[in-house]
Amino acid sequence: MLVARKLSCHRGRRLVLSDIDLSLPAGEVLGVLGANGAGKSTLLGTLAGEIAAPAAAVSLNGRSLADWSVRELARTRAVLPQSPGLSFDLDVTEVVAMGGYPFPELDPRAIRALIRRALGLADVTHLAARDYQSLSGGEQQRVQFARTLVQVLACRPPGGYRALLLDEPISSLDPRHQLLMLDSIRTLSRTDGLAALLVLHDVNLAARWCDRLLLLADGRAVAYGEPAAVLTESHLASVYGIAARVMASPVHEGVPFVVFG
Repeated sequence: MLVARKLSCHRGRRLVLSDIDLSLPAGEVLGVLGANGAGKSTLLGTLAGEIAAPAAAVSLNGRSLADWSVRELARTRAVLPQSPGLSFDLDVTEVVAMGGYPFPELDPRAIRALIRRALGLADVTHLAARDYQSLSGGEQQRVQFARTLVQVLACRPPGGYRALLLDEPISSLDPRHQLLMLDSIRTLSRTDGLAALLVLHDVNLAARWCDRLLLLADGRAVAYGEPAAVLTESHLASVYGIAARVMASPVHEGVPFVVFG
């Protein structure tokens, strides 16, 4: 399991994260919320092992994250950054197949099956033969999501723990594909036991699709727990600097619904 204890992180001389505690168990979806500059992307990068942290602050399956090699991490967790870049002239299937690169030992038929599954989950099967560079921003985001799915579903680490870390994965998607992606992530957390962490901006989508939420402000945790406990009017006002009203969702039972302003 991925665990952070008293995690603090500096970028240059600036303290970006301070005393963050969290765990990311298998089968759960954790949403990270906060205003711009709150430290959300830095937190994800630190948990992914891409940003250095004090050795004792982050552990994966009981080992300090600092002791994991790049290859070991690639075979245990997959990361979708906020703005994945790709300048190569590849078609969609070739991009998605890149998720299988950390697993050269896998039968090609198994990888092809994972590619087909990931294309379907990301709703990009119909784009499989298209040139990646010809796609819209939202289509490229869904293709990159499919790539991370191939990687994380191919993972077979000792103990079976696999983590999916996604930084604002729905920011460029239309409403239909936002819901499709979030549904795919939560479904995979249940059916395949994935541990998922999502950086999000839409508090209502986070309340609906995440099991737990972490609300950040200035690199510190304001609240951490189930959506109803985190999304309170006082917490939201302090983080976003704007009045918020929280009520029961008129559509989804037991889910809080937030109106700002």
